[in-house]
Amino acid sequence: MKSIAMAFAVAMSPTPSLSADSIGGQNEKPMEITGVVVDLLCEVAKRCVPDCGGGKRQLGVRTASGQLIAVIKGPVDFAGAQADLSPHCGKTVTLDGLMFENPRMRIYQMQGLKTDPAAREFTPADAFLKRWTAENGQAEEWFRADARVKEQIGRNGILGRPGLQPKPQ
Repeated sequence: MKSIAMAFAVAMSPTPSLSADSIGGQNEKPMEITGVVVDLLCEVAKRCVPDCGGGKRQLGVRTASGQLIAVIKGPVDFAGAQADLSPHCGKTVTLDGLMFENPRMRIYQMQGLKTDPAAREFTPADAFLKRWTAENGQAEEWFRADARVKEQIGRNGILGRPGLQPKPQ
């Protein structure tokens, strides 16, 4: 019986992935993760709202073994994973991506997801860019064309603090 429980725990743990694309990051490890999409603030601080915050809160995955994994990044530059994960709040998904680990922090960058465990292919995690393009039109780099980003830079400067300037080159 103990060996069956151990086999189940191993099968439900995050597993190395064969399809995630390397980005050459330090301590990067391709990994597939299966678990339930959760609102991290709800899980950690018990400050829960309906629908995992409707795309306005940081999301993660709780594995069958109880491990909580923050999914803080998608493959779109400067965009999080909420657009891809929020429609699956409370549901089980399998993610394909990269785990970055060091002694202080673990960061998971999702590159694809699937909701059907029998599916062979992952759906690319690009919901943010699709939605942004539908609302704003094509742009070579969405973040340079986004009116909200431009407003923030105008108000707070390019380094995020009024008056703070980068060092001259």
